[in-house]
Amino acid sequence: MTATEEDASVVQFDDDDDDDEAEDKEKDDEEDDDKPKVEDVDEAETKKEKKTKKIKEVTHEWDHLNGQKPIWMRKPEEVTQEEYASFYKALSNDWEDHAAVKHFSVEGQLEFKSVLFVPRRAPFDMFEGGTKKKFNNIKLYVRRVFIMDNCEDLMPEFLTFVKGIVDSEDLPLNISRETLQQNKILKVIKKNLVKKSIELFNEIAEDEDKYKKFYEAFAKNLKLGVHEDSTNRAKLAKLLRFHSTKSGEEMTSLDDYVARMTENQPGIYYVTGESKRAVESSPFLEKLKKKGYEVLFMVDPMDEYCVQQLKEFEGKKLLSATKEGLKMEESEEEKKELEEAKAATEGLCKLIKEVLDDKVDKVIVSTRLADSPCVLVTGEYGWAANMEGIMKGQALPAPSSS
Repeated sequence: MTATEEDASVVQFDDDDDDDEAEDKEKDDEEDDDKPKVEDVDEAETKKEKKTKKIKEVTHEWDHLNGQKPIWMRKPEEVTQEEYASFYKALSNDWEDHAAVKHFSVEGQLEFKSVLFVPRRAPFDMFEGGTKKKFNNIKLYVRRVFIMDNCEDLMPEFLTFVKGIVDSEDLPLNISRETLQQNKILKVIKKNLVKKSIELFNEIAEDEDKYKKFYEAFAKNLKLGVHEDSTNRAKLAKLLRFHSTKSGEEMTSLDDYVARMTENQPGIYYVTGESKRAVESSPFLEKLKKKGYEVLFMVDPMDEYCVQQLKEFEGKKLLSATKEGLKMEESEEEKKELEEAKAATEGLCKLIKEVLDDKVDKVIVSTRLADSPCVLVTGEYGWAANMEGIMKGQALPAPSSS
C-alpha cells in the first residue's frame, strides 16, 4: 500500500513540472509575438503588389537658330566685305555685288543705325511712273522690327537707286503711314541719309575708273538732284562731269574747269545740243575758241533742266554760248571796232528785221562770231533752242516760252 502511494506521489510531481514548462513556453511565445519579425520577401512579389500612377511630362528644348546680331547693329570694322555682299544680295535680290557701301550710326537728338548700298547698274524701272512707282529702296525698321519698305519721306526721288536699311530707336512701333508723314524724326533721318549718300558718292569719286562706271549709270539722278535739291545743290554740282573743248575724250568736273580758267574770264561757258559731235562744230564756239576759253558740252536732255537751277558754281556764273548777252573779255580796240560796225550796218540790220518781221526779235551786230556770217541766238531769259526741241518732243504739249 505504501509503495503505491509513493508511486502516486511521484507521478504527481511529474505533472507539476510539465505545467511549469508549459507556462514557460507560453510566456516565451508571447514574448516572441511582441518582438519584430524578420521575413524574407521576394522583390518580384513586392513589385506586383505596388501599383504606381504614370504621369506624362512634355518638355520643350529651344534651339537658337539665329545667334548673329543684325549686320547694322555691329561695328563697321567687324563686318567683312563678304558679309556686306551677302546682305546686299538678300536685301535687293541683285545677282551682282554692290559698288559701294556706307555703314554708320547717328546719335544725339535721335538715334538710328543704317547701311546704304550703291548698285553697280541702274535699275531698269528707276524712273517708272504710275502705280508701280517705287519711291525708294530703303527698308524702315524700329528697334529691329520691320515697319515698311516704301516710305516716301525717307529718301528723295533722285536717290531711289540707293538701297539699304534704317533702324530707328525713337519712332513708335505702332506707327501708321499717316503719322509717318507728319513725323519730325523722319525728316531728320531723311536729311542724314541724303548727307551720307553724297559722302558715299564722293568716296567713289576718289577712284576715277570706279566713278566713271558709277557716273554712266547714275548721271541723270545727280542732275535731277541739282534741279530739285536746293540744300545740297552745290555738293551735287561737284559730282557732275562734262566733255569740253579742252578735255578730249575724258570728262571734266566743274572744279577742274574753274582751276583752268583764265584770270579775267567772265564765267563758265557751256553749249547745249543733241550730241557732242553737233556742238563741237557749232558757230557759237568760234570766238570763244579763238580767245582760248574752255566750253563745256551739255548734250544730255537732263542738262537743260540742271542748268536752269545751277546759275553759278564757286562764285562763277554759268554762261550759255547759245543765248543773247554773251559776255567776253574785250580790249578797248575791239570795243571801238564794234561801235564802228554797228554804225556802218545800222541800215542793213533794219532791212533784215523788216524782211524777217516777227520771225526774229531783233537783228544786231555781235562780236561772238569769227568766221560765220550770222547766227541765230535765243533770248537771255527764254528757253534755248535745244530745250524747245526737248519740250516739243514730249508726249504732252508744253506751253510756249514766249
